[in-house]
Amino acid sequence: MDKIGTYLTPDHQRCDGYFSVAEEAALHGEWVAAAIQFDQFLSAMQQHFTKEETVLFPAFEQCTHHTEGPTEVMRMEHTQMRELFQDLQQALVSHNASTYAGASETLLILMQQHNLKEEQMLYRMCDQMLARESGDLIERMQSIVQ
Repeated sequence: MDKIGTYLTPDHQRCDGYFSVAEEAALHGEWVAAAIQFDQFLSAMQQHFTKEETVLFPAFEQCTHHTEGPTEVMRMEHTQMRELFQDLQQALVSHNASTYAGASETLLILMQQHNLKEEQMLYRMCDQMLARESGDLIERMQSIVQ
């Protein structure tokens, strides 16, 4: 049987990879490379958020009959990350390495904490509670393209 956590966790790793390369380029003043990598990071993150917000979270909430709790926290953190994405984009446009570094550090901490909560708690809960429909949910998430 397909596992939601097994499907979504590599998404975190893929996004982290793009993020790391973009940060390295920005901190070395390689603005074109940083912008390209950041665009890949942003696209991957938006795709990941869409998978969770349009497929996984609603299925979890329907199963648990709760819209508060873990999914509410995850959505709030997605919003916080989206705000930091905008800060990073502005720093890229203005070629401001120190602003990029500050926003990047904040985002890195937030992403690490967020991913840990998803991987260690939410995805495991989903794997248990949504086991029967996990194959269908994964198929629906795979069809999301940004």
